[in-house]
Amino acid sequence: MLTSSPAQRHSKLVYRVAVGCFYFLQGISFASWGSRIPTIQQQMGLSEAELGGVLLALPVGLLLSLPVAGWAIAKVGSRSILIFSGILYSTTLVAIGYSESTVQLVMALFVFGFAGNLMNISVNTQGVGVEDLYQKSIMASFHGMWSLAGFTGAAIGTLMIGQGVAPFHHFLLIMFLSYVAIAVASRFVLRGDVNSDTDKPVFVMPDKSLIDLGVICFFAMICEGAMFDWSGVYFKKVIGAEGAWIGAGYTAFMCTMAGTRFVADWFTRRFGMQRILQASGLLTASGLLIAVLLPHLYTAILGFLFVGAGVSAVVPLVYSAAGKSKVMSPGVALAAVSTIGFFGFLLGPPLIGFIAGSTSLRISFTVIAAMGLAVAAVATKSKTIE
Repeated sequence: MLTSSPAQRHSKLVYRVAVGCFYFLQGISFASWGSRIPTIQQQMGLSEAELGGVLLALPVGLLLSLPVAGWAIAKVGSRSILIFSGILYSTTLVAIGYSESTVQLVMALFVFGFAGNLMNISVNTQGVGVEDLYQKSIMASFHGMWSLAGFTGAAIGTLMIGQGVAPFHHFLLIMFLSYVAIAVASRFVLRGDVNSDTDKPVFVMPDKSLIDLGVICFFAMICEGAMFDWSGVYFKKVIGAEGAWIGAGYTAFMCTMAGTRFVADWFTRRFGMQRILQASGLLTASGLLIAVLLPHLYTAILGFLFVGAGVSAVVPLVYSAAGKSKVMSPGVALAAVSTIGFFGFLLGPPLIGFIAGSTSLRISFTVIAAMGLAVAAVATKSKTIE
């Protein structure tokens, strides 16, 4: 059995830390924006309906960047796109804080969404490359850095709100720290992408393996989107939680999603991707059903803990597998799978709202539980997932 030398191990670790830094930077910028949405809404005097329309600019920018991201990474490489998008992402964050009119805010959010997805596809392409160096699953730990950054960004946002710091000055601090981190980390990321055969077409229909991965991502992101947007509402209206306990379900979900990502790679190496995806889908469905069938505070928190653990590894594993596509370069394959999954993220929240309006929130969460079962079913049926 071949073993790597200390120098080789050190080199791999440097790449891993540098790429992990970019995952963290993306997460903290996004969480910083999310933590100040209520402040910005109040400053600009936006109603809930007006805010909903403004927020639509972000996913529109993200959606339009999907084909551009794959093409750009295939042409110039993920490193250049990662550095460019990282600078643009943090700079646009400041533009959001500086916005003084609805039009300016919409334009800033559009660019923020566009840059965010460019960064998402390029950093995951880098993650696939570092994973190839290690010759084992490490993608979930990268996504764990994104989740950890989410907690950090939320904590900083809470501190800034408590101290009465304006979003513009808050975002200036995040931009400055991001610039410093990018200047250092960009020297140590991969300069070439794995599996980047220039003869591979940039625009091609995904093969069955990528479609299977995209469908799994689609169902998983329906669950994620639902939890992000509706967990607080569920705890307030169904569980009857009061005060700080309204956010207990979301906190439980985020804690296990972040924590499980740091151990998911070990389980994947031990049991294989297919079994982990099957277990993930079953955990997600079980957690949601516990919250539906036993709508009490502690049982619902337990259920949401299960859901967080269930969804944690799905997207990282899907991205890892997509990056190894034999018919597309990593960036293009990741963009293809992300496109399918993204529609799930958009569909989840309104799907819950529509079903809840016609029936009840408990029934809508039961439907989302079925999406978790769908993840397990597609992973079981697919012959291309090992």
